[in-house]
Amino acid sequence: MSHSCEWCDSTNINEITDSVYWELPDGTRAIEITETPAVACSECAMTYQNETTIKGIEDQLYLIDCKQIGKTISYQDLMNIPRLLKKNYFDFSS
Repeated sequence: MSHSCEWCDSTNINEITDSVYWELPDGTRAIEITETPAVACSECAMTYQNETTIKGIEDQLYLIDCKQIGKTISYQDLMNIPRLLKKNYFDFSS
């Protein structure tokens, strides 16, 4: 985890969990992902996910059968869904 806020550079941050809302890759709907790792800044009051968490969610949603996800799922349950592919072949960043 970064030791300062990505928004205001304050070091007064805490690791928390929070609910996030994510659009599925096919664009058909959005889901709520509860208990998602997040960073909360006491200075600017921003709550956000770090890049590692964001990439993990994006990759997982591309690699699973999203039809089995209801309107709400916990982060851990989402990440535990078996993948159809081993990696995200649509990610050209690495």
